[in-house]
Amino acid sequence: MRARMAMIDSGINFNVYEVSLKNKPHEMIAISPKGTVPVLRLDNQVIDESIDIMMWAYSNGDSLQHLNSNKYLIRTGMDLIYRNDNEFKLYLDQYKYFTNYPLKTKNELGNACLFFIKILEDMLSLNQYLLSGRVSFADIAIFPFIRQFANVDMNFFSNLKFSRIQEWLLDLTGSELFINAMIRPR
Repeated sequence: MRARMAMIDSGINFNVYEVSLKNKPHEMIAISPKGTVPVLRLDNQVIDESIDIMMWAYSNGDSLQHLNSNKYLIRTGMDLIYRNDNEFKLYLDQYKYFTNYPLKTKNELGNACLFFIKILEDMLSLNQYLLSGRVSFADIAIFPFIRQFANVDMNFFSNLKFSRIQEWLLDLTGSELFINAMIRPR
């Protein structure tokens, strides 16, 4: 989702193909043996990590604002994305697939995710978005994972005392960028 949002935000035309990860197309495996999505095939390059696709899109598209801003904000954003991808996502996957982790309850696994939600909540106390008063690459990179977290148990998420993250999520899920990214391929 974040790769698709970055491509749209950057004004880059691209094709989206729906694939079943249980029955991966041979064409996909041929260009990316890793067999995960997303995959961006360019003339002389294949990019198969969503964050790398985002960085490529923001470096090559019309929306250079994300990577041409304050270096401190870029570093802060990259640090947040690193924590999201390498710490929070581990707990999120356990929470999403809680039935695979019988030694802990669903709520315990959900609570394990809150360390990162709290970091984001604190950042959102300073600005409307994570890095400033406007959506940044960090918001786009992290938001889909917070959406996944909320969707595991919307009641649990709604009852958290993190009103800023709830408002942020509502704002981003209602954005034109997200709505356009959610359009299913034909």
